[in-house]
Amino acid sequence: MVGHLATAHGSPSATLVLPAKNLADESEDPEFLLSELAHIRDGLLRAGRGDITKIALIGPSSRPDHELDYRFVQMLPGPEPAFELRGSCGHSILAACSAASRSGELPPLHSGQRIRVNVLNNGDSVECSVEATGNGQERLSASFLLRPPVPLGDLLLFGSPRTELPHRDAVVEVTAASMGNPYVFVRAADFGVCGPEDLFADDYALFSALSEVRRTAQDALGWPSGVFPKIAALLPLGPGSLAARAISVPSWHPTLALTGAVCLAAATCVPGTLPHQLAGAGNGGHLRVRTPGRWATVTTRTEGAVPALTEVGVRGTTVTYHGPARIIAPAPSGNRARPQQ
Repeated sequence: MVGHLATAHGSPSATLVLPAKNLADESEDPEFLLSELAHIRDGLLRAGRGDITKIALIGPSSRPDHELDYRFVQMLPGPEPAFELRGSCGHSILAACSAASRSGELPPLHSGQRIRVNVLNNGDSVECSVEATGNGQERLSASFLLRPPVPLGDLLLFGSPRTELPHRDAVVEVTAASMGNPYVFVRAADFGVCGPEDLFADDYALFSALSEVRRTAQDALGWPSGVFPKIAALLPLGPGSLAARAISVPSWHPTLALTGAVCLAAATCVPGTLPHQLAGAGNGGHLRVRTPGRWATVTTRTEGAVPALTEVGVRGTTVTYHGPARIIAPAPSGNRARPQQ
């Protein structure tokens, strides 16, 4: 089968986009899909492409008013094949739209075009808008649509805006929220960080401390070992602006996952959360987020006397299309998949 490679700016990895019809259906035979993914992972390693850690499986959507079904696969580090299929990846959604326009799953992209993506991993509905195209690149925006609207309190994983978790010989205050993907947010100042330069430094002590808090939150939620919840440390930069540093297991994220920006912006809408306190109230549904690699602008919309979230959007992200990647599909006989040179 022919896959396609594309990278959204700010992602730690290119995404290998594959036709879902050529692989097992995760909802019907998850074990067989995992074995097929293991063959594909082996083929990537044999081809010297161990840098690719993200796979998107796409096809025509079965969901009304949606054009593309999308399933995200995160390849986990380690000597043995391991995969995370519970979450999503906004950068890979955009990469999938770029690749789908080349594979025939979507018409060629053009300015003003809107594509609704059905995220099979978690049921999200994401509308991708094309801002510009040219020279093997597209600039795309992504809006996470909530139909019906989600009450703000339902975003909180522990049921409260702030929760204390044990950390070493003390406690640390966190906000745990889920929108796009589940995240734990902490004050960077609680870990001795005084400014953006400290936050964005390659500080092993900070990385270790945040990793410990992430695992503690995972245990407190009763979740199995894996990449969720993710974690990000925050610094205030003035009304409506935050600096954020996130971990993308097993290393620092080069920017902030698109779903991380979405979750952070959603959490700022909930009174009493750490993101709400640090960003300040009254930002009019606009949040500016500074990361090691870029600034991002995220918008939120709420409605109702008891506010409920209806939409979270991230403005244009550039996607670069790298070209086709020929893969020998895993066969029922167990033949190993490998990229063609």
